Amino acid sequence: MSLPVLSDRPAMRFAQSDAPLPLYITEGGLPAALTEAQVAWAKAQGFTGALGQICVLPDAEGGLSAALFGWGSAASRARGRFHLARAATALPEGVWSLQGDLSSAASEEAALGWLLAGYAYERYAKAAAPKARLHCPAGLDAARLEAIAAGEALTRDLINTPANDMGPEELERAIKDLADQHGAELKSIIGEKLVEKGFPLIYAVGQASPRAPRLVEMRWGSEGPELTLVGKGVCFDTGGLNLKPGSSMGLMKKDMGGAATVLGLAHMIMALKLPLRLRVLVPTVENAVSGNAFRPQDVYTSRKGLTVEINNTDAEGRLVLADALAYADEENPDLVLCMATLTGAARVALGPDVPPFYTDDEDLAAALAEGAAQVADPLWRMPFWCPYEDKIEPGIADLDNAPAGGMAGSITAALFLRRFVTETEGFVHFDIYGWQPSAAPARPKGGVGQGARAILAALPAMLGLPA
Repeated sequence: MSLPVLSDRPAMRFAQSDAPLPLYITEGGLPAALTEAQVAWAKAQGFTGALGQICVLPDAEGGLSAALFGWGSAASRARGRFHLARAATALPEGVWSLQGDLSSAASEEAALGWLLAGYAYERYAKAAAPKARLHCPAGLDAARLEAIAAGEALTRDLINTPANDMGPEELERAIKDLADQHGAELKSIIGEKLVEKGFPLIYAVGQASPRAPRLVEMRWGSEGPELTLVGKGVCFDTGGLNLKPGSSMGLMKKDMGGAATVLGLAHMIMALKLPLRLRVLVPTVENAVSGNAFRPQDVYTSRKGLTVEINNTDAEGRLVLADALAYADEENPDLVLCMATLTGAARVALGPDVPPFYTDDEDLAAALAEGAAQVADPLWRMPFWCPYEDKIEPGIADLDNAPAGGMAGSITAALFLRRFVTETEGFVHFDIYGWQPSAAPARPKGGVGQGARAILAALPAMLGLPA
């Protein structure tokens, strides 16, 4: 059964209509365009313009004529995102057109949120799609927003698929489907050939599983700056011999969320035909338990030549990324972006909504911060704190994959990864969660992309591309 990625989802596309119904966005007073009867109806329904409040207006025959959506105050809107997505799931069937004094950025967020509200994961059970459709607001690029929504749908589909149907081979197949769609080139290194080709850490993590580990590489584009995306593809993480408790293992189908997110971003880039050379590297494994599993205090020599002592087999993500980042670094691309569901420490520090990112480049950091704010895709910069470097140096080897003490876990993981990117000046690491713990507007409970839209918005500044 092939993975249903990038399927045609009408609810995630803009509708075409010559006469869409007006959906008035209002903060307080009622729109001047309403008739006296509509004003009376809205008041009788108790419509005040509070955030998320919806009032459907009838015509003289009792059919639909328009609707009101409360935009609330700036303070209330600051407590969330994609507020208009509530209308997508609450309004009756029809094609609707936004009417109101929204800024371009607010209009784009509203329109994208509406599209994202049409997402449902339907591999194993059907879900009712919203019947209300949106006419693309004037001045917005419909094709761009639909490409972003499709990339996000791909990310969510991949994360939501359980590990019995999403192992390394299945993830490779999904990447091949994506490559075929966009005319990209694909190659893979599988099983023991990883050792022969110089990827010992990837093989070490995945060797205990009957599902062979692999490194999947996709290339697209022939001109422009080179962008390399590296995504952690641990399809399930038992913790290895440092076995996770059941409460920590329950969500480990999402441990390939970094790979899923870079693939969603890659779709956006290729669908929009950005003028760059794209390289995607996905080290994909299953961290399992068997007699040949890698062990605590084993020492491996990485592709970079750095030796690594294994002090916790549950800190496996940084190991597979280390070999992939060293491989990326060998080409000295213009920019390397690494995405991974890497540490619980990041969640403790910033919660599920706000992923930290790490970079030494002030211009890259500023571009990402601006892009995150522009498209409502929050990120927060954390430091490569050099005084903690000694925490990842165990003495018996060059590096320790799991420093003792438990403090600054996201920072020390980022410092570990930075050791494998020495030739490339532009490097950013994202420690994402990739999961929506409870439903929110435009984000049902389950897999979710984080950072991809912010990166997309920041790429022109980061790589000198046309805006």
